[in-house]
Amino acid sequence: MKNLYLLGLFLLFTTACNDDYLERYPLSELAPETYFRTSNELRNYTNAFYGLLPDEDGVYNYSTGTLAADDEARNGLSAEIQGNRTTPSSDGGWTWSELRRINFFLAHSQQCTDEAARLQYEGVARFFRAWFYFDKVARFGDVPWYDTVLGNNDTEALNRPRDSRKVVFAKMLEDIDFAIQNLPAQKSATLVTRWTALAFKSRMCLFEGTFRKYHGLGDWQEILQQCAAASEQLMNSGPYTVYKSSPQTAYHELFISDDALTTEVILARQYSTSVPLLHRANYYLLTASYGRPGVQKSLVNSYLMADGSRFTDIPGYQTMPFYEETRGRDPRLAQTIRTPGYKRIGSNVVSVPDFSTSVTGYQYVKYILSPAYDSGQSPNDLPLFRYAETLLNFAEAKAELGSLTQADIDKSIKLLRDRVGMPNLNLIAANAGPDPYLKGEYPNVSAGANTGVILEIRRERRIELIKEGHRYRDLLRWKEGARLAKPFYGMYFPGVGSYDLDHNGTIDLVIYDGQAPTPVSGVQYQRLGELVLENGRNGGRIVNLPNIIKTWDESKDYFYPIPTQELQLNPNLKQNPGWQNGG
Repeated sequence: MKNLYLLGLFLLFTTACNDDYLERYPLSELAPETYFRTSNELRNYTNAFYGLLPDEDGVYNYSTGTLAADDEARNGLSAEIQGNRTTPSSDGGWTWSELRRINFFLAHSQQCTDEAARLQYEGVARFFRAWFYFDKVARFGDVPWYDTVLGNNDTEALNRPRDSRKVVFAKMLEDIDFAIQNLPAQKSATLVTRWTALAFKSRMCLFEGTFRKYHGLGDWQEILQQCAAASEQLMNSGPYTVYKSSPQTAYHELFISDDALTTEVILARQYSTSVPLLHRANYYLLTASYGRPGVQKSLVNSYLMADGSRFTDIPGYQTMPFYEETRGRDPRLAQTIRTPGYKRIGSNVVSVPDFSTSVTGYQYVKYILSPAYDSGQSPNDLPLFRYAETLLNFAEAKAELGSLTQADIDKSIKLLRDRVGMPNLNLIAANAGPDPYLKGEYPNVSAGANTGVILEIRRERRIELIKEGHRYRDLLRWKEGARLAKPFYGMYFPGVGSYDLDHNGTIDLVIYDGQAPTPVSGVQYQRLGELVLENGRNGGRIVNLPNIIKTWDESKDYFYPIPTQELQLNPNLKQNPGWQNGG
C-alpha cells in the first residue's frame, strides 16, 4: 500500500522555493521554543528533507544529458557534455538553504524528551546532511562545512574559506555513522532506514575513495575499506536480496512495478494515481519532441553474450546488423532496449525501434509502461537505492584495494548474473586476459594483476545501473571524463536501402537519398543526411549531432565553478582551478 501521506509531503516540499543560505528560516508559523517537543513534530519537520531526493529528472530523464554521460545520445547536449560550461553569476548548485533547515532542526531537536524519537529523527537529519554535502563535494570538491545555524551577523563564519574535501568527508562519515546507529531497522521503501544509510555510506565511500585514488589525492584506501565494510554489513545483516522471477523479465520488472519491489529496492521515489503524483517516463522516452533519447553503441557492445563470452571478440562485430548483434546476448539487453520480438506491456503487437523518437535506434524499454500512460501519467515507483548497487560497490571497492577474492565475487556479481541466467564472473580468467575493448573504454585503469577484473566490474556496473543516475559521476571518479568528448554513435547500417529490422519478412525501415519514395504503411523513412551515417552513402554507424564538437578539459572539468557573486560576497572563497577567467 502506497504511503500517500509521504507522497503529499514530497509534492509539497519539492515545489518549495529555493531560498538563499543567508535568508532566515520563516518562523511566523513555527516558534522553536515551543516546537520540536514531540515525536510527531520531529517527524513532520524532517519529512521536508525528503525533497532533497532526486525525482525523475535525477533518475531517468537526463533532460540536460549530463547524468547519462556516454551511455545515451539525445538531439541536444548539455554544456557539460559539449565542454563549453561558463561560470554563472549565481546559483550554479552553490545553494545552502536546505542545509540551514537541517542544522536548524538539529539545533532544537533536543527539546524533545522522547530520547528514542529524538535520536531517530536526528538520524534522519544527519543522513540528509551527509546527502547534501555529498552533492556539494562531488560538484565542487572543497566546500565550507557548517553544522550550526548561521545568522546574518555571523560575519566570520560566513566569510570562511572552503574546507578541504577530506575534512568535509570526515564530517559526512560522522553523520552517516550516526544515522546507521540510530535509524530504525524496519524495511521501508519510502523512509530512510538503517539500511538506506548503509547503502548510502557504501555509495559515498566508493565515490570518494576511487576519486582520491584516480585523481592522486591520497588517503583512499581507508575510505574504500569503509565502503566494503558498509556494503558487507548490509549484505550480511540486511533484509534484502536480488529480486528474481524469470531471467527474461526479472530485471525489467524492477522498473515497471507500480509499488517498489522491496525484495531488492531499499529506497524509492514514490508515485501514485491516487494522489495524484505521477512522472512521465513514457512521454520523455517515446515522443519525438523530448530529446529522442537512445542508447549508444559503445554500451550495446559492452553486453556479454549469454554464455558469458565477449561480443567484441566476435569478428565483424563493428558492422553487425541490429538483428544479429542482439541475438544471444545478456538478457538485460532485451530488458533495457527494444530488440527483435519486443511487445509493449498490454500489447500483442511486435514493435521495432522507432527512429522518430530515438536518435540512435537503440530505444529504451526500461521504465516504459503500456500505451495508456503515454501522455505522461506513469505511476511506477522509481528506485533510488537498490541492493544490486551495494553488491557492485562492494566488488569494486575490494577490487580497487587489491583484496577481491572469488568468494567475494560469488556473493556479489554472481547474484546479479544469476538473476538473468548468466555465467558467473571468474576472477582468474578476467585478470589473465583483460578485455581489450574495455581497456580502450577505460584507459586510466592500471591496476596491474587486477586490471581485468576491475574492467569487468565496470562492465557489470554500466549494464546493471544504466539510466539510474550514476554514470556521469562514475566517469568523474574514474578520471575518465575524456570519454565525453568522443563521438556518440548508434546502430550500424551499410548504407541506403531497405531493412527488415526484426527478420519477420517485412520492411521496417528505408534509408534513402534524394527524393522520398512512395510511403508504405508501417514503414519508417529516414533521409540520409537527416539520419547521418559516419561514411555517408557508404554506411556506418549513426552519428549523433555530427556538427557539434565536444571537448573535455582535464585541468578543470571535473569540478563546477563557484558563481562569481559568491566570490564577491566572500573574498576568502577561491575559485576552482581553470575557472578564474570565467571558464
